[in-house]
Amino acid sequence: MSQTPLAFLSYVNLDDQHEHGRLTQFCACLSGEVRMQTGAPFDIFQDRKDIAWGQQWQERLDTSLDDVTFLLPIITPAFFKSDACRAELERFLKREEKLGRGDLILPVYYVNCPVLSDKAKLKLDPLAKIIAARQYADWRELRFEPFTSPQIRKSLAKMAQQIVAALERSHSGTAIHQKETKTAPTAKQEPSTVVVDAWHRGDYVTITDALKAVKPGTRILVRPGMYREGIVIDKTVAIIGDGERSDIVIEASGKHTVSFQADNGRISNLTLRQAGGGDWYGVDIAQGRPTLEDCDISSQSLACVAIHGSADPILRRNRIHDGKKSGVVVYDNGKGTLEDNEIFANALAGVEIKTGGNPTLRRNRIHDGKASGVIVYENGQGTLEDNEIFANAFSGVQIKEGGNATLRRNRIHDGKASGVYVHTNGQGILEDNEIFANALSGVDIRTGGNPTLRRNRISKNSSNGIQVWDKGGGIFEDNDLRGNTRGAWRITPDSEARVQRKGNKE
Repeated sequence: MSQTPLAFLSYVNLDDQHEHGRLTQFCACLSGEVRMQTGAPFDIFQDRKDIAWGQQWQERLDTSLDDVTFLLPIITPAFFKSDACRAELERFLKREEKLGRGDLILPVYYVNCPVLSDKAKLKLDPLAKIIAARQYADWRELRFEPFTSPQIRKSLAKMAQQIVAALERSHSGTAIHQKETKTAPTAKQEPSTVVVDAWHRGDYVTITDALKAVKPGTRILVRPGMYREGIVIDKTVAIIGDGERSDIVIEASGKHTVSFQADNGRISNLTLRQAGGGDWYGVDIAQGRPTLEDCDISSQSLACVAIHGSADPILRRNRIHDGKKSGVVVYDNGKGTLEDNEIFANALAGVEIKTGGNPTLRRNRIHDGKASGVIVYENGQGTLEDNEIFANAFSGVQIKEGGNATLRRNRIHDGKASGVYVHTNGQGILEDNEIFANALSGVDIRTGGNPTLRRNRISKNSSNGIQVWDKGGGIFEDNDLRGNTRGAWRITPDSEARVQRKGNKE
């Protein structure tokens, strides 16, 4: 019978001291959120010096049948330098492997760690490599927000949902185990890892066969080879390329290369090609919160990646390119977090957001597309932070038809049209961006476009810094508009009354 669920916070005490007890507050808030979602207590042990920590840690980790204990590592540069933190993580990883689970470690990325973003350093630290490959809660910006903010509360609620989902899988697994114990005490359990090898040197020859056979929670390692199949993922599994990514190719014609239809999962280190044959996506994510990372994705049909419905995936460090339409399309209320991807050379937009789509894009490079870098329209939304958007054939970012995106700290440059184009009743908030060296205006607003621009630096554009015409409008505060070829502004008489200006440098 499973014990009462609980978690251990693995962190560096000096980090909490520097944050004036903020990690302690995080601990209490997450514990309360899980309790609210389950109606039952959920203790999070925090201090290694506490006697209860040591007793519970030893007891739980030595009890191999208990799979309702979680580790919450707070990831900072000091974490990887702490022998105690590393030892806790190593021991818990072994415990996860023994249980055949992959969802009991929930990292919280709290302060930027160079080791996680530097491939050379990552290869030298196996624990850092494991953390980088995990789905994590990104608190690098949230650490500056008060715990009463909506962003903090939403993030805590998402983490609690992950814990609740893992608890439900634990209870299901316990029921199955108890039933099997009564009817077949000596039944052999399925292995937690299987191997797919196109050359008949593994457990399966195709990924489809492996998916049909394995249980939820299984890791499927795919060895180098050409796999001509479209795979449907309808259970929580991890599919990981075992070798050089360029040598592990899944190619489909007349179907999606990957169709994701589960609540959770992970796809990593694969080359995914959609080779045409109708209207299909490279990766179609229709539900759940999978992680898609370190893959090379292309499509000769529709977009390389589609996110829609209730889906809220994480896309991290992928190369998304040469889509016959957009690189990524987010629509019909899809969400998602796109981080550190390279999105380039797509026939339409690098990222297309429409019909209620609302993703978050951070630190992506979106370039050399044959249309806009990012287009937001038909009431799409989205948050774009710290991206580099450049050298696209049309505007770096286009917002229209009720689109309403938030752009912060992006570098939008060297486009063959305007840097940002807001028109046809598009809106948006642009704050602290650098918009420069575009072939037309830095920001072009027309036909009912009505954005708000604050503290942007808009320079070196071949036309005006900001052009407002054809009944466009907007609010413009504290922007630096110096150094544009045709001056800071062009505002036509039909737009003058719709423009509010304050504190701009011209």
